[in-house]
Amino acid sequence: MGVTFSHLGLCVSDLERSVRFYCEGLGFELVQSHTVGQEFARLMEVEDVVLQSRFVRRDGVSIELLHFDSPGHHGEQVRRPMNELGLTHLSLRVDDVDAVAATIDALGGTVLAQTRTTFGAGAGVLDFVYCTDPDGVRIELMRLPG
Repeated sequence: MGVTFSHLGLCVSDLERSVRFYCEGLGFELVQSHTVGQEFARLMEVEDVVLQSRFVRRDGVSIELLHFDSPGHHGEQVRRPMNELGLTHLSLRVDDVDAVAATIDALGGTVLAQTRTTFGAGAGVLDFVYCTDPDGVRIELMRLPG
């Protein structure tokens, strides 16, 4: 069964801010830019669609950042509860949780300090914290030994 992973799509409220957040903040690389119009209206189930698409890639994973010029976006910029059906979070393995969290904060994301969870000590420490991107998408930062 010839199935391979292609990409994950995120609707964003401010395209340039999100490109900067994912590229400068999390080390993704901008690899493609597209303007999409009515030819994809049926596929997307959005009438009068015009959108800007930016593909960012890191470690073989692509995220498509979608900004709807028309008809615009809707929804709240809040993180979803972990037990709500659907996508719960993106997870990144990092060497320094504090450093990456500070970068996320500086680029318009939010660090959820109350979620910080650490196990073990020394070289064997496991360290986790949840953050969000500027539109409320939950991002897990995790430092694992080895």
